[in-house]
Amino acid sequence: MARSRRAKGRTGEADDAAETRERPPSPAAFSAEWFRDWARTLLVAFLIFIFFRTFLLATFVITSGSMEGTLLVGDFLLVNKTSLGAPIPFTNARVPGYAEPEYGDIIVFRADHSPGLDIVKRTVGLPGDTLRMEGGVFYRNGVAPDEPYVRRNPRVLDERDPRMQWQLAHLIPDPERGEYEPTRQNWGPLVVPPERYFMLGDNRDESLDSRYWGFVERGKMRGRPFFIYFSYDRDALRPVKFLTAMRPGRIGPAPD
Repeated sequence: MARSRRAKGRTGEADDAAETRERPPSPAAFSAEWFRDWARTLLVAFLIFIFFRTFLLATFVITSGSMEGTLLVGDFLLVNKTSLGAPIPFTNARVPGYAEPEYGDIIVFRADHSPGLDIVKRTVGLPGDTLRMEGGVFYRNGVAPDEPYVRRNPRVLDERDPRMQWQLAHLIPDPERGEYEPTRQNWGPLVVPPERYFMLGDNRDESLDSRYWGFVERGKMRGRPFFIYFSYDRDALRPVKFLTAMRPGRIGPAPD
């Protein structure tokens, strides 16, 4: 029995010695080799991060109330870039997505009227649709769709805005109509051109959207928000609001 234990002990020692011989020694801290190892590790981590940010995921922060009460100011969102296809950097090409924008989709896109700015709105018009609004009621192809997410503010006056004159180029001709004077709650009917989409904010009377700056190109769409990973009340009268005014109840799948 003792001989067996001694044999097992020698076998274990031999295995440990063999493992020690096979495993190269770690480089001394702060040596040239140590720095090279860390540099390689950080480079690989950086390349993985860039791949995820470029082709898979993006982050977005809600900074205006145009999507209240679906999305609130202070919501931090993860955006799925694979669904609509991510653009390939330094080219005009895109990685093919597995879906196309549909009615009601909330989408983050790059703004033509403000280069470098990302915006989030809801898709309400697809290519070929005829759109109009009368008295604040939105019509698509002659029918008012059900929009339970819309919020209205009756205290905001319905006024003309010169930025809406772009609509003239897409207006359906009407010989009985005089001068076209669109307002926030009364405009159209317009026809959405190919490869373009019409986007509105859910907070209709507090949103600068396609009514003012036009259609959104398909190629400018970045993706769909799918998860709220942090949220806090930016208007709270508290110190260190980022910590003291957190809204943990909002963390989770992004609302439709």
